[in-house]
Formats: sequence, C-alpha cells, structure tokens
Amino acid sequence: MPTVFFIDTAEKTASVVHSFLCFIIVKKWNLFVERNFIHVLDEQSLKSWLVEHGEAPFRAKQIFNWLWERCARNLDEMTNIGKGVRKKMSSSFICSPLSLVKKEESEETIKFLWKLHDGALVESVLICAPGRSTVCVSSQVGCGMRCSFCASGKVGFIRNLEASEIASQVLYINRYLTEKDGGVTHVVYMGMGEPLQNYENVVESIRMLTDRFGISRRRVTVSTVGVIEGIERLSGEGLGINLALSLHAPNQKLRQKLIPYARSVDLGELLFAIEQFREKTGREVTYEYILIQGVNDSTEDAGELASLLHKRGGCVNLIPYNPVEGVRMKRPCKEEIERFRAVLRREGVANTCRYTKGKKISAACGQLALHSFE
Repeated sequence: MPTVFFIDTAEKTASVVHSFLCFIIVKKWNLFVERNFIHVLDEQSLKSWLVEHGEAPFRAKQIFNWLWERCARNLDEMTNIGKGVRKKMSSSFICSPLSLVKKEESEETIKFLWKLHDGALVESVLICAPGRSTVCVSSQVGCGMRCSFCASGKVGFIRNLEASEIASQVLYINRYLTEKDGGVTHVVYMGMGEPLQNYENVVESIRMLTDRFGISRRRVTVSTVGVIEGIERLSGEGLGINLALSLHAPNQKLRQKLIPYARSVDLGELLFAIEQFREKTGREVTYEYILIQGVNDSTEDAGELASLLHKRGGCVNLIPYNPVEGVRMKRPCKEEIERFRAVLRREGVANTCRYTKGKKISAACGQLALHSFE
C-alpha cells in the first residue's frame, strides 16, 4: 500500500479560519443559553409555564400541536394562540431554532443550509425514494473526527448542536414535505459531526422525534466512527434504534490512516462493543465502507473485510467515494466495485452498494462542508 497524502496545504489556512469562527460562534452562543428552546418542554411543562404566567393551561395542547404535529417554524404561524401569549413565549424561549438560508435540489435529493441563533451554519439532506423520505441530520457544527475522505472534517469542530436544533431539522423538512402531500419516514444521524460525541443532545433529540413527533424507532439510525463509550451507553438506553459503524477499512493500520480518531480506538475492542450492542438491543448493525480507488478497494481488501465480518452478522453498505475539494482521492470504476462485492458475496457477507444521490449539489456522503463559510 503506497503512502497516501490526502489533504492539501490549504488546511493551515482553514485552521486559522476555524479558530476565528469558533471564537465568534461560541461568544454569540453564550448570549442565548439563558433562554431555553421551547421544544425542550413537554406538554405538562408547557401547562406549568402557562399557569405561572397567568395564561390558560389548555393552550399547552394547542402549542404542543403546533410544534410537533404542524411543525410551526415561528410563533406567527400559531394563529389560534393570542398575541399576548406569543409575546410572553418569545421573551422566555427560543422558538425558532433554525432559519433557512438556502435550498439546493438535484435529482431526488435536496440540501438545506440552516442558520442557527448564534450565526452558525449546519446542513441537512432530504433523500427521496418511492414510499420513503429520509432526512440526514447534522449533530454538530463542523466535525472533529477529520476523516481524510470527508469534507466536514476540513471545517473542524465548532460546537455541539442542542437537541432542539437537531430535532428541528426533521420538523422543518417535514413541514416542507407536508406542503407537497408527503412526510418524513426515516431519520439518519449521518450529517455533519460525530453523533456519539454529542451524546446527551443526540439521545434527547431521538426521544423528541420518537415520543413527540411520532417517527418509528426502527426508522432511526445513528452512525458513528467508533466512539466505544457512546456505543456502550447507547446499548442501555432502550431506544430500539439502528446503529451504523463507519468502518471504511478491513484492518487497524489502514483504518487509522483514513480516520485519525481510530488511532485511539482498537478495532478489536470496537467490534466487541458493536457485538454487545447487537446482543443487548436485538438490532442489527450496518457497516459503512467508503470505496476509494487504490486505497481500500482491492480484492485483497475485500477478502480481509469478509474475514473480519462474516461471523458478525449485519450488512456492509458500500459507498463509492464522492469527490471532496482539496482531497486527492478517486472512486473505483463500476467493474472494480462489482469485483469487491463478488468477494463479499462469495464469503457470505451481505452487502449493498449505495446509489449516490446529491453529488451535483455536494449533498452526497462525505460532502457536507458549509460552502457558505468559504
């Protein structure tokens, strides 16, 4: 395997810009933490707040309906709630966690760029298929994992998203879909950020979406590069959700070249944690594997991957590499991909190949990078 250099010299400049952005955004964020997001409150808490502020408690059900069923984007849409109540709510809570900056469409994919209250930006992606509308949500502003094939890692970590900011990505996209006689059917935590490094907010957002918005737990998937402590905690939450491991290599040596975080995580220990998750939850695990030409796509790599996984169950989701500016990598040709898949099939390893959607608008796997920062 030749030595591979992935990131260009622009990374030094990006690092300076990243530090500046962190300073500005964190400073702005401190101005907002004194007010809670209204989405944090359950219906009983809303009743208590209304009574405390001299308002009728029956309004709680109406407000709750606006937030979680009708997916209101701001207080002005709550037309059956008096202006006086709305004014009090506005003074006490952050009622609009996101505002839409830009929407781009390509084929069956739509990318949404959101502005948060502190000026930070995050992206979500809607992927449509017959009978299925999947929202890919971000869990952090930027990402600290710095995977060599991923645009989000070039931004660097800026801050964690609050649970309401995560859930609102789904709510607002669902509102967009209902205006077209549709609705969100699946949610995947595969956007910007490492979900299990924002554990509490991610878990809280899942509970919001399953208990209040009403999406099926079996239609929610959390992806991780391998935060073992988070996987172990998730095993005991009783959420009933799916887990996806960003594996991307058949051995420790190559994996830590592709994923710097893997240098601190032994692959054997990681796979043991995954096995424990399967046993405790009864849920299968998907192994994500980005195919990069000349790096991890040989038939030898396929054989090693099959040996690693063939007794572990689950399915390998093969993802042909999607181009990222400044990263010198290429996707394999179709014949090379099929040769890789043939080895896995021969060894009894279930696998799928993800059809790339959204590449033209930089919304495909690994391409979310907040181009508005540039």
